Amino acid sequence: MSTLLQNHKLVVAAAVLAVFDLSGQAVAQAPSDHVADLLNQLKSAEGAAADRLVDEIRLEWDKSGSAAADLLLSRGRQALEDRDLEAAIEHLTALTDHAPNFAEGWVARASAFAHSEMFGPAIADLEQALTLNPNHFEAIRGLASILELIDRPHDAYEAYLLVKSIHPSHPAVTEALERLEPVAKGQAL
Repeated sequence: MSTLLQNHKLVVAAAVLAVFDLSGQAVAQAPSDHVADLLNQLKSAEGAAADRLVDEIRLEWDKSGSAAADLLLSRGRQALEDRDLEAAIEHLTALTDHAPNFAEGWVARASAFAHSEMFGPAIADLEQALTLNPNHFEAIRGLASILELIDRPHDAYEAYLLVKSIHPSHPAVTEALERLEPVAKGQAL
């Protein structure tokens, strides 16, 4: 096993332990009443209703409270969409420097790092995002995806289960759980 992969595994373990206490609950502030209500509704929503709730939640999470932060997030996301990963990381680093308590900035930069195959920094950013917003199902899904990429299927499965507990109808998560279940739980003979 390469030293790089071993280091990634140590970073992943540290991230998971730092973000979640022993009960599996994330340690951070509670969401606003409105977001908490939307998340509660999401637990029983399906189809178009779930999609609408996810859109509303994302709109709430995108509210930085700063025009400068909003601009940096927009530029970073555009650069990411354009596959200009260096520019995306630059814009999103400026955002996390400018607004360190804005979870969405950390999630966006983690995405840019992950697309650059810089998994250690991506995991660190997801850790920070989940410290700020433990209900950020896309951040947890991002962590699960990275865990899967670095050959940690059991940990990825557990992270996908966390996403499922927040957003039960997430199609990508349902697919990932089905794909990883034989590895995580073993196959019957």
